[in-house]
Amino acid sequence: MPVPMLAANWKMNCLADESAELARSVVEGCAGLKGRDVLLAAPFTSLHVVARELAGSSVSLAAQDMFWEQSGAWTGEVSAEMIVDAGCSHVVIGHSERREHFGETDYTVARKVAAAHAAGLIPLLCVGETLAQREAGQTAEVVERQLRGGLFEFEQAGFASLLLAYEPVWAIGTGHTASSEQAEEVHAGLRTVLADMSDTDTAAGIRILYGGSVKPDNVDELMACPNVNGALVGGASLKAEDFLRIVHHREQSGVI
Repeated sequence: MPVPMLAANWKMNCLADESAELARSVVEGCAGLKGRDVLLAAPFTSLHVVARELAGSSVSLAAQDMFWEQSGAWTGEVSAEMIVDAGCSHVVIGHSERREHFGETDYTVARKVAAAHAAGLIPLLCVGETLAQREAGQTAEVVERQLRGGLFEFEQAGFASLLLAYEPVWAIGTGHTASSEQAEEVHAGLRTVLADMSDTDTAAGIRILYGGSVKPDNVDELMACPNVNGALVGGASLKAEDFLRIVHHREQSGVI
């Protein structure tokens, strides 16, 4: 089984000092942590200060987005190289909020994923369906299209380190969470698609995170699913105590 990844997405929250304090608390709470990895996706303006707080720890740093060009006349954009320079090892790409509010498409996501890999970053690719698509029975079709489209330009060599997040749009910030059965069904389907795109052994090692109103009181059930290999946590990651409870979720052995 892949080592679980617990990722925090702070979204458009936390000024630099607040980010540093939150990162410091997470690092302290992860001291001696074994058997799982932790990732913090901070705002662009806080990446440098968070990188300093994470230095020497086991906690990794991600940006929440990036542009696919290396440099040039792209006012307001941030390149993969800039993100690496700020101390990041990962980058979140294709989050549903980027798709819904900023016009992200499978094509633009694919270009970003390829550019991230070329720069040495590990992409965390997000896929997920809307409530209307789920009610129409289109969940499997939608997430497969987003997965194949988002990895259209991705090199086979990158599959081993790829991170994938299933985030049902209807569950993000709504308080509604996909049931463990719903999450497991989609995750298992995504792994089947990954096996077709790479091979069975590679697909088995790819971590597929669940994202959608993950909280301290539902993480244990979600993480008990065989194909749920971690969580992408939004609101609950803004409080160190809540996020650390998620990080230290109950393992299947019953030990926290």
